[in-house]
Amino acid sequence: MMLGQKSRRSSLFGRFSALSLFEAMASPHELDRYLELVDPMTTVRDLRAEVVAVHRSTEDTVTLTLRPTWQWKGFEAGQFVQVGVVIDGVRHTRCYSPACSQYRSDGLIEITVKAHPDGLVSGYLHRAAAPGLVVSLSQADGTFRVPTPRPARTLLISGGSGITPVLSMLRSLLDEGCTSDLTFVHYAYTERDVAYRRELDEIADAFPDVRIVYAYTDQDSGGDLHGYFSRAHLDEVAPWFEDAETFLCGPPALMRSVAETYDDLGLSDRLHTEEFAAPVVAVEDDVDGTLTFAESGVVTENSGRTLLEQAEDAGLSPEYGCRMGICFTCTSVKKSGCTKNVKTGEVDVEPDKEIQLCVSVPVGDVALDI
Repeated sequence: MMLGQKSRRSSLFGRFSALSLFEAMASPHELDRYLELVDPMTTVRDLRAEVVAVHRSTEDTVTLTLRPTWQWKGFEAGQFVQVGVVIDGVRHTRCYSPACSQYRSDGLIEITVKAHPDGLVSGYLHRAAAPGLVVSLSQADGTFRVPTPRPARTLLISGGSGITPVLSMLRSLLDEGCTSDLTFVHYAYTERDVAYRRELDEIADAFPDVRIVYAYTDQDSGGDLHGYFSRAHLDEVAPWFEDAETFLCGPPALMRSVAETYDDLGLSDRLHTEEFAAPVVAVEDDVDGTLTFAESGVVTENSGRTLLEQAEDAGLSPEYGCRMGICFTCTSVKKSGCTKNVKTGEVDVEPDKEIQLCVSVPVGDVALDI
C-alpha cells in the first residue's frame, strides 16, 4: 500500500515538474496561449468549452450545449458558471446557470441566454453563437442548491430567464426519483415566451405526479394561472407550500412579490432564492469624497456610483464578471476608507479589506489597490 502511494506521488510530482518545465520554456506567455493556436480546446490549465449545439426556442433566447475541457468538475443543480467570449478583441464574462440535470450522462452542459437590449454578451451569443465556438468557462459556484437530504415537499418557482437553475433542480430531482409533492411554476408574458416549453410538456406527460404550472402575466387564455404572483396562486397550485421548501429565481418584481408574501407568513426561512439582476444603485445628491486608485495613480471625485463603474469612468479596466455581486471576479483590496454594500446595506470601514467593486459604493474618501 505504501509503495503504491509513493509511486502515485512520484508520478504526480513528475507530471507537475514536466508541466512547470514546459511553462518555463514558454515564458513570457502561458503554455495554453501557444496550444490555443493549434486547438483552442487543448489546454493544460484553462477551463474552456466548445458549443456543440444551438437552439432558439423563443425570439429572444438561445440555448447552447457546451462540451467542457477535461478540467470540468461538474456542478450541482442551481449553481452558476462564468462564460467568457471575446468581442472586438476584448474578453467579456457573464454568469449563467446550467439548465440540464446535474446527472447528465454525456458530460455536456446546457445554458440558455436571454438577449437583453443592452446586453453585450447576451446579444452576441444570441446573434452569433454557432457550433464550434469556443468560450472560456469557470468551475461551478453558488449556494443556490437543493439541500441533502432532499425536502419531503418542494415548490419550484421561476420567471423569464430565471428558469434555468430551477429547471436544473427539477430535472435532477426527477433523475433521483423525487416526484411526490413536487410542483414547478413558471411565469412568462405569454406562452410564446416560455423557454423549454416542449421539455416541460414532456416532463408533465412522463411524470403524472409532478405538477407543471404555466402562469401568464399578459395572456388571459391558456396556461394554468393568469396575472402576477399572489398568495392565491400558491393556494391553487401548491396548497401544501407552507410545509415545503421553495426555490425561486426570476425578475426582480417576481422575486420581491414572493419574498414579501413569505415574509408576511413567517416563512422566509423556507424560501431560497437566486438573483440574476444587477442591484439598482440610487445615487445620492450629497455624495462627497475622493477615490484614489493607488496602483494606477489615478485620483477622481466620488460620483456616487459603484466602485466598478467609477473605476471604468476613470479609464481603468478592472476585471469583472457578473456585475451583480455573485461571482466575486471583481474583488479588490480596499486600502482605506468606508464603503457600503448596495445589496446588503452593510458598511465596511476596515482597511486592507477585500470588497466587491460591482456592489460597493464609497462613503467619503476611499483608496483602492487598483
